[in-house]
Amino acid sequence: MLQNLRIYKMKNSLLILLLLFSLCQAKAQKINHTSAFKDFDGDRYFRFSYDNDYFSSSDENYTQGYNIEFVAPVFAKNPINYLLFKNEGWANKYGLSIEHIGYTPNKIGRPEIQYGDRPFASAIMLKSFVISTDTSSRSRISTSLSLGAIGPLAFGKEMQTAIHMAIDGTIPQGWRHQINNDLVINYQLSHEKQVLMIDNLFELQTYASANIGTLFTNASAGITTLLGQFNSILNGNSKSKKFDCYLYSQPVISFIGYDATLQGGVFNDGPYTIEGDAVKRVTFQYNFGLVIKSEKLYMEYSRTYITPEFKNGPTAGWGGIRIGVKF
Repeated sequence: MLQNLRIYKMKNSLLILLLLFSLCQAKAQKINHTSAFKDFDGDRYFRFSYDNDYFSSSDENYTQGYNIEFVAPVFAKNPINYLLFKNEGWANKYGLSIEHIGYTPNKIGRPEIQYGDRPFASAIMLKSFVISTDTSSRSRISTSLSLGAIGPLAFGKEMQTAIHMAIDGTIPQGWRHQINNDLVINYQLSHEKQVLMIDNLFELQTYASANIGTLFTNASAGITTLLGQFNSILNGNSKSKKFDCYLYSQPVISFIGYDATLQGGVFNDGPYTIEGDAVKRVTFQYNFGLVIKSEKLYMEYSRTYITPEFKNGPTAGWGGIRIGVKF
């Protein structure tokens, strides 16, 4: 009966998010690597992204994540691409990535359940993605399908414990109360459009995204601003300069339908979860950072702050680094 109720709530969440998306074309996804302002020109490259709340002097909520990303023409043969958007008249890039994310409550050294705080949770996914860009309309559409697991199978406990032992930090004690093992199937669609460009020094883009699945179901919308020296992939002049250095700023509003890292998996939740009525259905997130890239190398440092994601939860923050190499 409880399982049927959870599935029923999930279906309602999907319907709500589909309606929101249709109304506003609408990121509550932690690691974002397909956006236009993070573009690495070319169709063959490797990139590694790493997030950690250490950058914001905290150790709670979204505590760390990584993404290992490969883009190459060979991935055009991936059969999952039939489920993803691609326009033969647009410039398409195909990729595959491995992504891992982890979450903890505030006091990771406590062995007991911390009621009223976020549960321990981690997820690992294999993501297939397609990035389609059209310079005539100055638009970009990115789609991805992630398959994986949430729960002990994602080895969040082992990873965080090893890191904290290496840095002589607090050893986490509460992972035995983490979200249980469950299936992750998530589909993401995002759209970006350039609305203003001034001399390759300033750019303004609109951003809209939707996630539907068993891990995250949400819709988001925002505005992205770039300032510096750069080649805009949306403008079709990505090779006019050999060196880019720019700052970006992106405020985002998100409408939350379902979050398995708080509420547990669709089929199997856990010893402790956040009830649906305590989940914040609207969050505000601010992303900003610095990108430096050349013909062969990509480097980025980012920071993010987000309003509370559940009742009585804290405002959270984290930082990230990203390094890429063309081949």
